[in-house]
Amino acid sequence: MEEFQRIILVHYHEIGLKGRNRSVFEKRLQKNLEALLRDYPIVTIHRISGRILVFLKEGTSLAVANQCTDAILGVPGVARVSCGFKVERDMELMGQAAVLSLGEAGAFESFKVSARRNHTDFPIDSMQMNRDIGEVLCEVFPEKRVQMKGQDVTVGVEVVQNAAYVYARSERGIGGLPVGSSGTVVSLLSSGIDSPVALWRMARRGAVCIGVHFSGRPQTSDASEFLVDDIARVLERTGCIARVYVVPFGDYQRDISISAPPALRVILYRRLMFRVAEELARREHAGALVTGESLGQVASQTLDNIKATNAAVTLPVLRPLIGSDKLEIIDQAQQLGTFDISSQDAPDCCTLFMPRNPETHAKLADVEAAEAAFPLDQWVQELADAAEVHDYACPSYRPPKKRRPKAEAMGVEEDAAQGETPQA
Repeated sequence: MEEFQRIILVHYHEIGLKGRNRSVFEKRLQKNLEALLRDYPIVTIHRISGRILVFLKEGTSLAVANQCTDAILGVPGVARVSCGFKVERDMELMGQAAVLSLGEAGAFESFKVSARRNHTDFPIDSMQMNRDIGEVLCEVFPEKRVQMKGQDVTVGVEVVQNAAYVYARSERGIGGLPVGSSGTVVSLLSSGIDSPVALWRMARRGAVCIGVHFSGRPQTSDASEFLVDDIARVLERTGCIARVYVVPFGDYQRDISISAPPALRVILYRRLMFRVAEELARREHAGALVTGESLGQVASQTLDNIKATNAAVTLPVLRPLIGSDKLEIIDQAQQLGTFDISSQDAPDCCTLFMPRNPETHAKLADVEAAEAAFPLDQWVQELADAAEVHDYACPSYRPPKKRRPKAEAMGVEEDAAQGETPQA
């Protein structure tokens, strides 16, 4: 039997509903895949009619092809991934490729053939291809049954202008939009279960996500920072996180806890966090903040407290988990691969200087009166400047350009005006 080139067909759904700017989304998804699949034996990645086609190098094993397929399944924007072969437009060769594909599809009891031709210059129509290839498969797999509905495996055959693509393994991806197609957001990222899921949901909607982790350091250990890095490494595999700012927050929490009314501490902590996140968002040219809050889950997540916290910033605050319960969030964290990491104990700012009876219905006037005792503008700048930057592989992310100090820039301009070359 002839050896065929392995291919992976990447199908998308939501991108296909776009109008005149559809190609922008397609190109973004293609570039993301090119960057994320660098470690696999890829020849090239092409856009074809309604899909993206990944060509694997000659001699690529089934195991490696399956690994590459699994990597693509978690990339935002991918609705379905099909692993198969490219063949010439010849019925005998297409039948051989169908046998190979079905043999590699795993355990099954029933199958059907779904063929289509995208160009009418191929003389055999879809119905005849279904019958002819189905006969070949029935001869090779006589113990398996043909089933038109509820089949275990569908053997796909697509005839295009210069080739045919044949596949059997086809699995559903996570869908959504490609990262980089919906702007940039800054997401408050703890080492807990909820916030990584919230960040991932925003990445699935096409946002480039920047994490901000508020560490209890130096009042606590830095254990939570290592867990956040582990979480970011999981998200990095599919290009869902670009950067994490780690903010040493413990001393500022201590200062608040000493002077503020105990019941309002949590609200004051969170309002300061939001202000710092907004400052970092300004530096990153981000358009929104993101949190992992779920309505009513803890004291700080009542409607009154959410309203009081929101009032600290002008950027919109997105809460993709707001209507989810804990079991739903845990289930998604397990699918994402962050649950086991988040389940490890680590002291962080969320458990530092907590009051015994936190306010659940804070009034904004009381909160603002309590804040008046603190130099918030100064603290925000200090915390933002002290933030430690950790970068991750996100193909869509472009770090903001660092601005030179004004005095330095003026000196360069003066040198240029005098015909002098500034020293490096």
